[in-house]
Amino acid sequence: MITRLRERAAGLLPEGRLLPEAVWERRHRAIMRLCLALAGLLVLFAWSRGAGQPAAVLVLAAVAGPVLVAAMPQLGRKTRAAATTASLLAGSVALVHLWSGVTESHFIFFVIIGVVSLYQDWVPYGIALLVVVIHHGVFGTLYPHEVFSHDAQHNPWAWAGIHAVFVLAASIAHLASWRLNEHQVLSDPLTGLANRTLLEEITHRLLGRGGAVSLLFIDLDDFKAVNDSRGHASGDELLLVLAERLRGCVRPGDVVARIGGDEFAVVVDGGTDVARAVGERTLVALSLPVPLADGTVTVHGSVGIAASSDTTDRTAGALLRNADLAMYLAKAQGKNRLVVYADGMAEAARRRARLAQDLERAVEDGQLEVHYQPTVRLTDGRTTGFEALVRWNHPERGLVPPVEFIPLAEETGAIAGIGRWVLREALRQGAVWTTETGAPLRMAVNLSPRQFQDGDVTAEVVAALEESGFPAAQLTLEVTEGVLVRDMEDVVAQLGSLRALGVRIAIDDFGTGFSGLSYLRHLPADIIKIDRSFVMDLPLGRSAVTLITSIVELARTLGLDVVAEGVETEGQRRALADLDCGSAQGYLFARPEPAAQAGAHLGTAAVAIPAPRGASAIERMQEAPAG
Repeated sequence: MITRLRERAAGLLPEGRLLPEAVWERRHRAIMRLCLALAGLLVLFAWSRGAGQPAAVLVLAAVAGPVLVAAMPQLGRKTRAAATTASLLAGSVALVHLWSGVTESHFIFFVIIGVVSLYQDWVPYGIALLVVVIHHGVFGTLYPHEVFSHDAQHNPWAWAGIHAVFVLAASIAHLASWRLNEHQVLSDPLTGLANRTLLEEITHRLLGRGGAVSLLFIDLDDFKAVNDSRGHASGDELLLVLAERLRGCVRPGDVVARIGGDEFAVVVDGGTDVARAVGERTLVALSLPVPLADGTVTVHGSVGIAASSDTTDRTAGALLRNADLAMYLAKAQGKNRLVVYADGMAEAARRRARLAQDLERAVEDGQLEVHYQPTVRLTDGRTTGFEALVRWNHPERGLVPPVEFIPLAEETGAIAGIGRWVLREALRQGAVWTTETGAPLRMAVNLSPRQFQDGDVTAEVVAALEESGFPAAQLTLEVTEGVLVRDMEDVVAQLGSLRALGVRIAIDDFGTGFSGLSYLRHLPADIIKIDRSFVMDLPLGRSAVTLITSIVELARTLGLDVVAEGVETEGQRRALADLDCGSAQGYLFARPEPAAQAGAHLGTAAVAIPAPRGASAIERMQEAPAG
């Protein structure tokens, strides 16, 4: 019963910031020095007031004695703070008695309240209040002339209450100042959420209580695109809405924090199951469209979860680090998902970091090479060109799968340099093959969205064409809808300038995005590449047949060519031919191979490329008069 009442009373008191250990120790040492200085000054004051040696010794013992307890590092913070508070209050009591209750002597109590407020703890305030009531009441009754120098001598307990009210008011004023200052220092200025410092302190406090504690690390997917395309004002507006949604996803007692530009975290008093439920609500809440002043936008998030029960390192830093690792794995798995930290992720992250470092040197060290996969015309089976695909031969790990290093290159920005190297190498090889065969073979090269963001793609292509002597009309540049995420107007302008050179533009992985048709309104395109996910269901999948028929018909209407990816069986090839798909790529014809092996398939298999059928439908519509 008593324990429950104590816990309820403690719950009513605002729980302030837990000072870092180094800061607390510095303040404590300064206060101990003040206690010793006060003891010495009071002894001198006692002698000046004519007090005898016993009184001076008593004052010295009462004020300096508690400092011995305060100096013991093995004791807890509260005990050591209580000892210095007792020392300072003993000095205050001594001054009141040595000065015969002069009113001004009581002011020292308010000075002491200010000093002990440096601990940012309720214990010193409580001790001060208790000492004032007991001293002024008991000693004011027994020795009224030594405590009070006015009419209070006739009613000491009433005046003890008055003094206690003033002490309490001073304590509350210091506490309010402390809490207001904390709010400014420990909250995010934009959203009002906790910041990283407060998150770590709250997590540390929960871990200190024992039991399971979990932490969610939330990163918004492609948020930078919102700032780039709509401006930072819209980005801030979006963050405010999403911060409010995150508040609605947690339980009372859970804390939401913003720890970076588009990074949030939630500390949960509970295990993995509770955190997973919060994370799933978060994914749903983030995915809802957000109406902004300049239009509606939809974003998603990647969530990583770490629980204290999953690691031996029960610290706030370890939880945050593990949740961050899990979030990055969620990003690598395709974003807009939740991943829970497990043993081995830290080592995987270290391997990924080492791989990123190695990737930076891969081009310079000659570890990259280009493999070529032929594009085959379905009407006669002839090779009309190749797609250039980069491969990485790591000196220690051997051949690194593209699915592993390409996303890493995108993330680190290394893809821009790799892309430039692949373009130059592919055009050089294409020029050699064109000369050897006498046929204008096409060469397709993939462009990353990052290349549009980090450089001048048009200048890079022009330089590569001039260096290799490869005709611009034989070059195809493949892009996905991701190029529109950054700055759509700039990307469309660059693609338009490339087409003006005679370069063809292909839309890669067509049909897998949420707005495939909207590409065609914006991107100047010549070719549609049907994603392998549709081809794999041929020839028996009715939905695949319907979709591919629609894509082929759409392309024909718009004057675009069609290439199907991922053809692996003869049945798929026949089905595509029956559906009037023009060309195809896939393992049925050839795997991506180094230039020496890929070139061996040329010769009689190479055919001249028919001249373009004129301007595309998009160009015709753009040139048509309005109305």
